[in-house]
Amino acid sequence: MPENATEVTAAGIARLAGVGRAAVSNWRRRHADFPQPVGGTAASPSFALAEVERWLRDQGKLAEVPLRERVWQEVAGHPAGAAQALVHTGCALLLVRDRPTAWLELTAASDDRMADALPHAVDHVLTARLGPDAPSDAPGPGSAAPGSAAPGSPAPAPGSAAPGSAAPGPAAPGPATPGPAAVHPANPSVAPGVHRARAVRTPTAQDLLPSVPLLRAAAQLAAEIGAGQTFEFLLGRHLDANPRQFTLTPPHLAELMADLAEPPKGAGRPAPDRPLRSVLDPAAGTGALLRAVAGPAALYAQEADAGLAALTALRLALGADGTHGSPPSLAVRTGDTLRADAFGRLATDTVLCHPPFNDRNWGHDELAYDPRWEYGFPARVESELAWVQHALARLRDGGTAVLLMPPAAASRRSGRRIRADLLRRGALRAVIALPAGAAPPYGIPLHLWVLRRPTPGDRPGPDLLLADTAGIAASAGETGGKATGGGRDRLDRLDWPAVRAAVLDAWRDRSDLPGVSRVVPVVELLDDDVDLAPARYLPRPTPGGDARGLGEVRERLAETLRLTARLTPPPATPAVPAHRPRTTVGELARAGALSLHTGNAAPGGPGPVLTEHDVLTGADPAGTPLTDPTGTPLTGPAAPGSAGTPLTGPSGTPLTGPSGTPLTGPAGTPLTAPDAPGAAPDDPVVLEPGDVVVPVLGGGTVVRVVGEREAGAALGRNLQLLRPDPAALDPWFLAGFLRGTANNRQASSYASTAARLDARRLHLPRMPLAEQRRYGERFRELAAFEEALRTAGRLGGVLVQGMYDGLTDGTVTPA
Repeated sequence: MPENATEVTAAGIARLAGVGRAAVSNWRRRHADFPQPVGGTAASPSFALAEVERWLRDQGKLAEVPLRERVWQEVAGHPAGAAQALVHTGCALLLVRDRPTAWLELTAASDDRMADALPHAVDHVLTARLGPDAPSDAPGPGSAAPGSAAPGSPAPAPGSAAPGSAAPGPAAPGPATPGPAAVHPANPSVAPGVHRARAVRTPTAQDLLPSVPLLRAAAQLAAEIGAGQTFEFLLGRHLDANPRQFTLTPPHLAELMADLAEPPKGAGRPAPDRPLRSVLDPAAGTGALLRAVAGPAALYAQEADAGLAALTALRLALGADGTHGSPPSLAVRTGDTLRADAFGRLATDTVLCHPPFNDRNWGHDELAYDPRWEYGFPARVESELAWVQHALARLRDGGTAVLLMPPAAASRRSGRRIRADLLRRGALRAVIALPAGAAPPYGIPLHLWVLRRPTPGDRPGPDLLLADTAGIAASAGETGGKATGGGRDRLDRLDWPAVRAAVLDAWRDRSDLPGVSRVVPVVELLDDDVDLAPARYLPRPTPGGDARGLGEVRERLAETLRLTARLTPPPATPAVPAHRPRTTVGELARAGALSLHTGNAAPGGPGPVLTEHDVLTGADPAGTPLTDPTGTPLTGPAAPGSAGTPLTGPSGTPLTGPSGTPLTGPAGTPLTAPDAPGAAPDDPVVLEPGDVVVPVLGGGTVVRVVGEREAGAALGRNLQLLRPDPAALDPWFLAGFLRGTANNRQASSYASTAARLDARRLHLPRMPLAEQRRYGERFRELAAFEEALRTAGRLGGVLVQGMYDGLTDGTVTPA
């Protein structure tokens, strides 16, 4: 095997061949010619990717590895690690997009010569996008960095050079010259510990040589889907493969925070004085918040992890639109923001921040006399209030900051003096409680704090906006107004468009909406606790509304109970257990009587997604428009980017969701049914009437048959789909026998904490189609009875809790 060849694990082989890991283990045992391990450990060996591909083709198990799967496997198996491979790939993709002619000239050479020439070309595009590199050593305290403003002098406007300095360092030699994006006015901090160097260092030829095959393959993928989408795909795979290493800000929440910080039309300084809006994220993470900023802006980011800072810089650079005029100014620095601020002299229009929570080691002992603590020195346990004051210190007068905060920061006694001063001086303008599940940690309702740096001479704001969206989330179908799931299940059930609309309306109108928002005078908040939790001032509305609403709920419950009585199955007729010939789902799949598919879609996209939570609770697919009691869809504001290419099925016919809206996948690309020609492994699986959906985890006996209501939705994660041939199998017959307790038990494997169902091992009796339909009709009746019971339980929970609340708050009399 060549040195530094790409390696792949058993899990990667299973993904390439579209099988489970158990099948790969069987191949290793049964086939003496299966490739031998070349690395890894005895428990987790790795194999040469080229040898694996050759063996799979020889065995007829792989016609062709999809290009994006090949690229990802080369990233995951890179000898320097996936993170370093992503950095190299991002640099090459920048070159592919910004200097395509230079890239084509490079690829015409051999791998060795290409590796020798790449550093020069890569440095050119990195300088154009991220600014010239600088020595890694920071200047000592009290000294100014070359080209930066002197201490106490105003920061230069974005897009201009520092006063008294020449233009930034010379661009890398080449035929093209960097545009305005090469000018980076952010002043490197003089604090020790800050890397003044560019976040992405130019890789050497020796570093790049093992990556050359990967870079060639990535460029081919970029020619198909674009350089930015290629990097997003690879970075997303990397983040999914290492979920515990990163705290992510969901895209929908990032967009909401960016919208809250958007200045009103006509506000701010005149265009000649400030040509670009400047936005800072001092805890950038993966760059989700800055990616959500709309319109041209000068972007500044700082991240403590050097590897993550490099990936974020490349992500932001590749996400910038360089086709219309000049790309936005971008400066990404590495360092601990609170201890070593990289932008100490910067005054921005906007700060967006998702700070680390509950960080006891934020620098309490070293930063006691830091000038940023204008509103009080934070206690050791109040790291979030340190981030709040840092954000305010980096704003210009009148600038806006939006921070994602834990709910404890609004009520801990150790922070009451700082909260009181923020209120007295008019810096804190809104506290907005999000529903549980909006962002990790998903089990608690996080808060958004909206702050504005006071302008000297202006009168402080006399009030504070408090908003609570928990009641809106509860209306999305949760039993009795309470969450029925944990973890990401809560996110799956959120009606995010309604939450988003309520938050933006409350912020822009600053009006009182019962149960949603209230503008509270500051004097009412300045008590001994200075508790700013919105729930304290906005009691949740009674489930079902007032007495009239409870009456309507009672009528619906009574109607549902009558329906339940009509659907109650007749008495069971005893029979001698029948011994029928049986088969398995796996055998039926091999015979072509059905096809098996695995879900991979996540909620939050432009179309509805059937999630594991939906299957277990009988709810509509996440993202499906809600309906009023008459069945009329309740429509809200369109999700950003929802317009796109219609979703198509196997025949190319556009598919629509329950509301009739054409559905699209990420980036507006068409969603194709899993059996569509050319469908890639990561394309969402689109539901069709008659599909049978089975959860992978849990070991329960829940099965769902897809009807017209769910058709067009994408299949979510941890779900298996069985698509029967109507000429061979009745879907209700299939679903009914799959629900058998003994059947599920023998098809499940058990780990220490969970059970996993293998649908291929489920048994079915062999019957003529007419007999199948007779059983299927009975199973359909049982499903209708079960749905009526579920609805009655939901309505009963709403009625009971509504009566309790009404009696206790006086809106309902005991008579």
